[in-house]
Amino acid sequence: MISERVEVTVGAVAHGGHCVARIGEPPGRVVFVRHALPGERVVAEITEEHPGYLRADAVSVLESSPDRVEPPCPYARPDLCGGCDLQHVDPPAQLEWKAAVVREQLARLGGLPDFPVRVEPLPGGPLGWRTRVRYTVDAAGRAGLLKHRSHEVVPIDRCRIAHAAIQELPVTAEAWPSASTVDTVAPAASPAMVGPDGVFDGPTAERAVGREWTLPADAFWQVHPAAADTLAGAVLEMLEPRPGESAWDLYGGAGLFAAALATKLGPDAPITLVESAQPAVAAARTNLTDVTGLRVVQSTVEAALRRRLTGPVDLVVLDPPRTGAGAAVTRAVMAAGPRAVAYVACDPAAFARDVRTFRDGGWRLAALRAFDMFPMTHHVECVGLLVPSLRG
Repeated sequence: MISERVEVTVGAVAHGGHCVARIGEPPGRVVFVRHALPGERVVAEITEEHPGYLRADAVSVLESSPDRVEPPCPYARPDLCGGCDLQHVDPPAQLEWKAAVVREQLARLGGLPDFPVRVEPLPGGPLGWRTRVRYTVDAAGRAGLLKHRSHEVVPIDRCRIAHAAIQELPVTAEAWPSASTVDTVAPAASPAMVGPDGVFDGPTAERAVGREWTLPADAFWQVHPAAADTLAGAVLEMLEPRPGESAWDLYGGAGLFAAALATKLGPDAPITLVESAQPAVAAARTNLTDVTGLRVVQSTVEAALRRRLTGPVDLVVLDPPRTGAGAAVTRAVMAAGPRAVAYVACDPAAFARDVRTFRDGGWRLAALRAFDMFPMTHHVECVGLLVPSLRG
């Protein structure tokens, strides 16, 4: 059915920037449709065929939703750039779209039907926020962005969600015959930089939790200018750290949450940061020399929990990659006996699965905040508070 076009009535939103539709005799074959909105009647072109479902792009809208708007970027079309999958959605409706996805994942995977979810916008608006952009170079040496689920490069003039300092860099106007990618970064406290094939001339400087950070330009840092302080504030709000308590910062990166915890626990409090990436470990050790109680462990979290971390511990911050912490890590954290865990999640499905593991272990999701840290895309960031069921 690839390239076949079908008329469908679009149903509920689904994780990944799609809406669900069905074709054929009831109950019908599931079609995940991009560039559509719930309730719309569209012509959808099939782009992928799988045994249990199809993927498609809405190429013509027959009956539109009141939440549909003209995309502000001319490349936000099914046949062009694949980076922004919600530019056709009015920004307030994007918030509800993402809240609906988080609710559905918590219900289906976490066993928590009707858990209240509200997605909060961050300051700055839906455009011009992204402080790190990777361009891919095509065979002609032109820097552009990739089509959705494709290696095809779409040459562009500029990326509308990129930070203004990145949009001003001479990336798309120049030829890059010797590079396969061009990375860009617009730090909070140093000039924007360009790194062909990820190679930069020096470090960058960021600001968060009341301090300045010196980082390798290719080290992980949140891509929304307000994200680091927003997430750190949410973690502190949920954990309510008390002087004298101990803490683990797992998947700790350069130490954002460890630094935030130290402002409440005190610089001498026992805080252990676990991170596997050497550049991030080096950055944590360099930037947090004043946090005298901090121990930085270079290791995977799984290995550290098996061999190097011993409970009890009072507080835990979990900030895993998109795949989630997983059952083994989640159970080991519960076994350490903390009074509270703050789980920072960039994928609602992985988060919901780990919430289910916590619940199976006698814990509960006591609070949740969700943030629109990636406007115009389907991505959403969550911070959940997990506590033993008999506490909090």
